[in-house]
Amino acid sequence: MAPEFLLAATGFAALLALIAARAPVGLAMLLVGAGGYVWIVDTATLLNYLKTTPYFLFASYTLSVIPLFILMGALAERGGLARDLFAAANALFGHKPGGMAMSVIGACAAFGAVCGSSVATTATFGRAALPELRRYGYDAGLATGTIAVGGTLGILIPPSVILVVYAISTEQNIAKLFMAALVPGLLAAVFYVVAIWIVARLRPALAPAAARASPEVRREAMRKVIPVLLIALVVVGGIYGGIFTPTESAAIGCIATLVVGVSRGTLSGRQVREALLATAETTAMIFVILLGAEVFNAFLALTSAPELLALWIAEQDFPPFGVLALLLAAYIVLGAVMDELAMILLTLPIFFPVVTALDFGLASTEETAIWFGILVLIVVGIGLTAPPIGLNVFVVSSLARDVPIGRTYRGVLPFLATDLIRLLLCVVFPALSLWLVRLLG
Repeated sequence: MAPEFLLAATGFAALLALIAARAPVGLAMLLVGAGGYVWIVDTATLLNYLKTTPYFLFASYTLSVIPLFILMGALAERGGLARDLFAAANALFGHKPGGMAMSVIGACAAFGAVCGSSVATTATFGRAALPELRRYGYDAGLATGTIAVGGTLGILIPPSVILVVYAISTEQNIAKLFMAALVPGLLAAVFYVVAIWIVARLRPALAPAAARASPEVRREAMRKVIPVLLIALVVVGGIYGGIFTPTESAAIGCIATLVVGVSRGTLSGRQVREALLATAETTAMIFVILLGAEVFNAFLALTSAPELLALWIAEQDFPPFGVLALLLAAYIVLGAVMDELAMILLTLPIFFPVVTALDFGLASTEETAIWFGILVLIVVGIGLTAPPIGLNVFVVSSLARDVPIGRTYRGVLPFLATDLIRLLLCVVFPALSLWLVRLLG
């Protein structure tokens, strides 16, 4: 083995050992990256690097979109917008077999347009929808499984914090990635609804129909949901139409969400303060991981291992889609046992040069990068619900302590099957991700 690969492999092994020992991921990446940097160069050069890198990293205008989208989601959660979305969807479809579970999926998809976090979406609808699903006799596993997979729409439907991090890490256009994510994200929601319909047809007792809402209840529910739909339209439509940058769109979304919540009396001063504190905590966690990844990536760059690996794979004439299948399989495995943000930042320095060095028949390297970003997003969503970890499953299980976690995992299995079908479709037909980029880009 070449010395470069041996050194890089040793760094990865040390990093995984620290993570297995429950060290914070950002700190583990920072320590291993700094140690490798000193090993290759020297301490003085590392200190000089650290003197400027954190400032230029965190002062980036592009990076400011992360806390803004997180704040928008936190305000929307505490302002009751998710509850209104579920009530409106349930008033329209709850009287059908499986309709209440379908309403959760539809509400999660709409909420995803104002909240870029899967965990926040899962926790929000766990509180808003789970009691209703249980009250109307839904199977506990199906109810918790629906909320867990519905939460993944928080990152699959743009805007998505994961896509922002991917864009920054790979130097891609955030707006184009948001465009590319729309069709696969909506496809996920449609497939989840189809999965619920099939379950309800095969085993009606698992997803009974609720009482039909009166016309007055429907009108009132739709009236309450108009503000959040307008916010989603402005935020997403402004980006797609080129009216706002993603950062400007996030800022406008924050202000609109705050105004709606305060004017309706659903956002108190205490709740706004809680949203600000939660945003600060989440942002700090993400930024520490970003700094750790920056230092670790600098260490890998010094070894030249990623570039050498990409060159070696290109010279071997491996089938490009075969290599892609192996990388996506690795993401699914890693996503089942690791935090999705850390997994992406850890693997991109190795995987991204490999993918962009291969020929998938697309028009440009940029299209390959955008398409691969959407595939990564899909497998991250799978990892959020797949055993043995499945972060969303743990979140919903913390809200439904009487439901064994194994039962929730069984509840997500039909949805995981649709996820794999959707992943295959997006691999075979890149146009599903790229047609909107080509149309509006």
